Amino acid sequence: MKSFELKGEPRKVFGKKDSKELRGKDLIPCVLYGGTKEENGGEGNVHFVVTREAVRKLIYSPLVQLVDVVVEDKKYKALVQEVQYHPVTDKIMHIDFYRIFENKPVVIEIPIVLEGLAQGVKMGGKLFQAIRKIKVRGLWKDFPQVLTINVENLGLGKSIMASDLKFDNLEVLTAKTVMVAIVKQTRAAKGGGAEGTAEGGAVPAK
Repeated sequence: MKSFELKGEPRKVFGKKDSKELRGKDLIPCVLYGGTKEENGGEGNVHFVVTREAVRKLIYSPLVQLVDVVVEDKKYKALVQEVQYHPVTDKIMHIDFYRIFENKPVVIEIPIVLEGLAQGVKMGGKLFQAIRKIKVRGLWKDFPQVLTINVENLGLGKSIMASDLKFDNLEVLTAKTVMVAIVKQTRAAKGGGAEGTAEGGAVPAK
């Protein structure tokens, strides 16, 4: 998974008035949670500010990215935990980050991509993707940019469920009953009398 370097400045003054002044200067208040004081260089949660322009590519990307938060001379590896937006202007008001460590599993949602031409599509069916992300748990070093699911063996009227998914070194946390993709019959497929031939089961993934 790619890393995004985000440089910030330490925040020393707090409160609604200060936050408003920061936003007026196109600065966004941020907090980095996670880790002990020893792990955070003698601090608890790390409070800092970043420019609006600096986070644009990070927040408005469809991909999940690891973030190297740099504040003064310290670097923290983190994930975006929550982004707060203005209810009217939709501008970013505040960002929470969560610090991650090499030996501690974390839970994130990773985009999924369907790969291959399904058997059911060859029979005249149409492939539908029901969800766009899968929730998984693992070490950050094992997270790919996207999770690829091969659908070549998916027959007409057959579906892939979250319970079918297997990924190396990752635990799937999305509910087993959630549908990931399905090949639905079309008029052309029904007219040809084609029937699905692929059985459900574990789906090879990358």
